[in-house]
Amino acid sequence: MPVAFLPRHGSGHRISPSELPARANIFALKSLGVERIISISAVGSLREDIHPLDLVIPDQVIDRTRGRASTFFGRGLVAHIGFAQPFCAHLSQILYQTATKLGTRVHSGGTCVVIEGPAFSTKAESHLYRSWGASIVGMTALPEAKLAREAEMCYATLAFVTDYDCWHETEEPVSVEMVVANLMKNAQTAKNILRAAIAAVAGERTCRCNTALKDAIITSPERIPANLRRELAPLIRKYIR
Repeated sequence: MPVAFLPRHGSGHRISPSELPARANIFALKSLGVERIISISAVGSLREDIHPLDLVIPDQVIDRTRGRASTFFGRGLVAHIGFAQPFCAHLSQILYQTATKLGTRVHSGGTCVVIEGPAFSTKAESHLYRSWGASIVGMTALPEAKLAREAEMCYATLAFVTDYDCWHETEEPVSVEMVVANLMKNAQTAKNILRAAIAAVAGERTCRCNTALKDAIITSPERIPANLRRELAPLIRKYIR
């Protein structure tokens, strides 16, 4: 099965989370015919039982970003996607089963708080997120998950824990050195899971991700600007001709 790989931070990790061209990335993958996105990210743990070097496959997100373009629509074309379940449950289950078979310490489900970055959380913020019942904190799942849903692509995340954020009183506060060191330790685990999971997801999709726009486009077809019809054709041509 053909696979496209996109390093979101660029070669040499040159692009900050706040500067990621998420719309361009998702649109490019859609244009290539990609149907499923497996995102890999580094996150901080907000729970005692989720340890550094663990893997979390979240099923919910809380958006704490600011100013990131999070939709392909607007400018004369309105669409409201359903986002109650932000990650593809079917793809997430495959990832969980694959990680379990490979012996990875993995947690199925949990809420990821997505912060703007590039700075890590303050201690007050970290305690606030814990009070919300969140499991992990990261910087990249949004707007990727929203854009993937608009593009009718399945999206799931392999969130590798690098640290306990800064809430943990007996652990060293999060640092870049700690994050990078644990991220490198998780790299081989991620590769192993991807190799096995890619083979497992081949075939027709049975989830609802591939019809997310079916009833979401509100604008009358005759009112959609011609330039938007052309520009967003890879996303909307199934419904708007």
